[in-house]
Amino acid sequence: MGRFIVRRFFSMIVVLIAISIFTFLIFQAIPNGDPAERMAGRKATAETVAAIRKDWGFDQPLYAQYVKTMKNIFSGDVISYTQQVNVVDEIKHDLPATLSLAIGAALIWLVLGVLVGVISAVMAGRFTDRFVTVLALIGVSTPVFFIGAVFLYFFAFKLEIFPNGDYVGLTDNPWDWLKHLILPWTALSVLFIGVYSRVLRSTMLDTMHEDFVRTAHAKGLSERQVLRRHVVRNSLIPIVSLWGLDFAAVIGGGAILTESVFNLHGVGQYAAQSVQALDVPPVLVVVMFGSFFVVVLSAVTDVLYAILDPRIRLSA
Repeated sequence: MGRFIVRRFFSMIVVLIAISIFTFLIFQAIPNGDPAERMAGRKATAETVAAIRKDWGFDQPLYAQYVKTMKNIFSGDVISYTQQVNVVDEIKHDLPATLSLAIGAALIWLVLGVLVGVISAVMAGRFTDRFVTVLALIGVSTPVFFIGAVFLYFFAFKLEIFPNGDYVGLTDNPWDWLKHLILPWTALSVLFIGVYSRVLRSTMLDTMHEDFVRTAHAKGLSERQVLRRHVVRNSLIPIVSLWGLDFAAVIGGGAILTESVFNLHGVGQYAAQSVQALDVPPVLVVVMFGSFFVVVLSAVTDVLYAILDPRIRLSA
C-alpha cells in the first residue's frame, strides 16, 4: 500500500507541473498580442502596462515568465487591474460560499444517489424501477440553471418559503445559512443523483451475477446479508471514484451556474464575472487552483479506491 501511495504521489506531482505549464501557455504565451495588455484591461494606461510587464517578467525569456507567473500565483501576489483587488484575497473571501454549496450538495447527491440506485436495482424490471429511471433521466437532462430558476420562482417568489438567493455565513447565522442553501443544494444535486443512481443500478445488476454472490447464497446467507455485505459493498467502488472527482470539479468551478442563479457570491460566480469583464488575472488563478484541487482530490480518491479494492494496488 505504501508503494502505491508513493507512486500515486509522484504521478500527481508530474500532472500538477504539466497543468501549470499548459495553463501558463494558454493564458500568457499562445494568444497573439502582448500579455501585459490583456492583463491590464481595456482602459489601462501605458504606465500600467509597463508595470505589469515588469512585475510578471513579460520582458524576459519564456521560462523566466513561467517561473515568475507561478511565483506570483502561489505567493498570492496577483492583482486584478480591472477591479483593483488582490485576486487570492478575493478567492479566500468567496471560498466559504463555494465550500458550503459543494459539501452540502455532495452529501445529498451521494446519499440519495446510492439510495435510489439500490432501490432501482432491487426492483429491477418492476414499476418502481421504471418510475425511478424516468425521474433519473429527467434529472440528468434538465440544465441546473433551469432547475434553479424554477425553484426560485415557486419557492422564493410565489410561496416565499425560502430566501431569494444570496449567501449568509455559517458563523453569522446558522439558520439563515441553511435556509439560503437548501434550494442551491437541491438544484445542484439533481443531475448527480440521476447519474449515480444509474451507475449504481448497472453495477449492482452485474455484481449480482458474479460467482462470489452465488457462493454467498449457497452458504445460506439471507438475501439482505448478501445484498449488504457483497453486492452493495463491491458496487460502491466506482461511486467512490465518481464522487471524489465530481466533488473536486464542483469546488474547482463546476458550480458556476448554481452560484450565479442563486447569487451566492462564490468562487465560480467570481470567475464568471471576471470572464464577462475580460479580467485575465482572476480567471488565471481560479483555473490554476481549480485544476490543482481536482488533481489532488483525484489522487486521494485513488488511494481510497485502493483501500476498498486491493486489486487496484497490484495493477497500478
